[in-house]
Amino acid sequence: MKTIAALRRWQPPRAAQAVVVLVALVPLALLVVDAATDGLGANPVETVLHRTGDWTLRLLLATLTVTPLRRWTGWQWLLRFRRPLGLLAFGYAVLHGLTYVALDRGLVWDEILVDVLKRPYVTVGLAALVLMVPLAATSTRAMMRRLGPNWQRLHRLVYAIGVLAVLHFLWSSKLDRIEPLVYAVTLVVLLLLRLPASARSPRPLVVEGSCEPRC
Repeated sequence: MKTIAALRRWQPPRAAQAVVVLVALVPLALLVVDAATDGLGANPVETVLHRTGDWTLRLLLATLTVTPLRRWTGWQWLLRFRRPLGLLAFGYAVLHGLTYVALDRGLVWDEILVDVLKRPYVTVGLAALVLMVPLAATSTRAMMRRLGPNWQRLHRLVYAIGVLAVLHFLWSSKLDRIEPLVYAVTLVVLLLLRLPASARSPRPLVVEGSCEPRC
């Protein structure tokens, strides 16, 4: 029991948040290196799309993991990581979208519109990206205070974003179905872990070190 209590009182070093951000940026750095050294393979645009999309989903799921993990461990400091993880997921999502629009479709808006209307994986992917914009724009402490209880309601969109992102990956995967199914199962588990808390009466808004949604 003393060991468990000691673990719950443990605090990471102040630099931990910066370390998490740097680690999450490593895939982007490797992507830049591969692009500069002609190491993106036979279809470089597809490689960029896959890598940025993969890391968007991974970071989004990591963001959704914070609150269940905090409840299980009692580590309140985990909340500090929600905002950077969420903003990093948004950053990778923007890169993913820009790669599709600029490099894959060459800014040919007629083709892009056709894709949005006729290809479901493009439709749900665009919807997920659009829904992420207000969450990123309101991720500061000032916006939390300004919006009050509406901030929590707005940031519950993260669950819809998670579903849309998984569907986007599942429907766009032509060969490998195992990885998107792993992400889908992970998301379902995280949503199920959230259900008991959602059934309780709403708690008062608390301005925390992290401003990501209560996921």
